[in-house]
Amino acid sequence: MEEPVQGASPAMVHAVEEISEFTAIANALCINIGTLSPEWIFSMKAAAVRANELNKPWVLDPVGVGASRFRTERCLELIALRPAVIRGNASEIMAVVGATIAPTKGVDNSTDALEAAKDLAKKAQCIVAVSGAVDLVTDGKRVLGVSNGVSLMQRITATGCAVTALIAAFVSINPGRPLESAAYALALFGLSGEIGYERSSGPASLRMNMLDALHALDEGAVLSRIRIAQI
Repeated sequence: MEEPVQGASPAMVHAVEEISEFTAIANALCINIGTLSPEWIFSMKAAAVRANELNKPWVLDPVGVGASRFRTERCLELIALRPAVIRGNASEIMAVVGATIAPTKGVDNSTDALEAAKDLAKKAQCIVAVSGAVDLVTDGKRVLGVSNGVSLMQRITATGCAVTALIAAFVSINPGRPLESAAYALALFGLSGEIGYERSSGPASLRMNMLDALHALDEGAVLSRIRIAQI
């Protein structure tokens, strides 16, 4: 009997000539607006449209939204294409809802953005996840709080981008339950940070140890240490 395939295999694609084929073979799509250009935006929209045509879930990371009018407007256009999940920090989620043009700090108190997240989830008809000391995940009515993780993870660039990609992988396995999929992805990522922190001396070693911990997670650790609660 063959062993089941485990893990997710990412492909970073932005050439529009490849979008249709790569989206067709992917189980889920992750769109991250961290790097923007007119050409990349065209590819992002094409990928989202193609994913919708193929009934495949896609996840949006609105990196830095609110920092410029160009970025904010392009983000709103992508949200109109119906992502399954939007994952951002508090300032990003509040910027999306308010369509504000103001500098974003990167990491805020997630509870400050709870009402904005619920409002966005209702309007966009998707799941909204807010990263913070306690991660919040909502469909506009239900709210799950995830309390795994350590504060030092905020000192590592691109942890938010990484967990958004992990959410896409989880949603691809269980597309019918994106709320729970997003919460479990956040919990496992945070748990990996906790385990990695136990043998780290700073953010550089935490990055390495966190990835090792994520790779080595077993069922016992997951079941005994993840902390997800209904709020």
